[in-house]
Amino acid sequence: MIVFAHGYDVTPDTYAPLLDAWVKAGFVVAAPLFPDEDRSGVAAQHGANTEDDLRNEPADLTFVTRQILNDSSAASAGCPVVLGLIRSSELALAGHSDGATVVAMLSYARGKDPYGRSYQQLRAGLDFRATIVMSGQVDGVDPYGPLAPDPSLLLIQSAEDGCNLARYGVQLYRAVHQASKWFLELRTAHHLPPFDGVDIPAFDVVTHASIRFLQIALGGAVPVSGLDAYGDVNPSVALMFHGGDGPAIAASNTLVSCGPT
Repeated sequence: MIVFAHGYDVTPDTYAPLLDAWVKAGFVVAAPLFPDEDRSGVAAQHGANTEDDLRNEPADLTFVTRQILNDSSAASAGCPVVLGLIRSSELALAGHSDGATVVAMLSYARGKDPYGRSYQQLRAGLDFRATIVMSGQVDGVDPYGPLAPDPSLLLIQSAEDGCNLARYGVQLYRAVHQASKWFLELRTAHHLPPFDGVDIPAFDVVTHASIRFLQIALGGAVPVSGLDAYGDVNPSVALMFHGGDGPAIAASNTLVSCGPT
């Protein structure tokens, strides 16, 4: 099962093409709606900043994961459609923008949520084997560092992203000190189009590379063999990096907009 966290001022439906691709590849996808960060919730605040709610969202994700696992293991009025569908040993986290920052916190940060619960404590007993961070960054509060077992990481970052700057993605990638990590650089893409299907060449690379990453990582293997080829299939569109420090990002990349481009 992939538990997906959406970005700010959108809904999970924004990412329907990508989530549908994962479902068609055989994965169950759970995409909860964050009430303070979804489009209608943001509009209802009449300009108030609700983005700080993202620090509560790691707990939201683990709550949803446990509820669905319970419904999968025993008949329940909560969500009977998932009965018998989910293997508790094959869990992944994925997110875009604010949602990507949230799943990175839950997977790799060594701090605590606003209620004093460590992220390691929140995910205790949940076998997250893979994390996909799409245009995310460190949260600016917590330390990130090695504490096994960490999920395999696929970080996807658009080089021309004017909302989450590429150098922020590189900073997060370098903060995760483990061998099982990959950086997919989308060379000419922007913030949202590679993930909502608008930028078709970039979206195709994201779809195929993420599916292969999930297939290998959730199968219990380290996704080394062949994964680079999925990111490098069209070098004018994307390049894949494994381990190390990731790509060198030009310092001229500047904040422009968090809109649909």
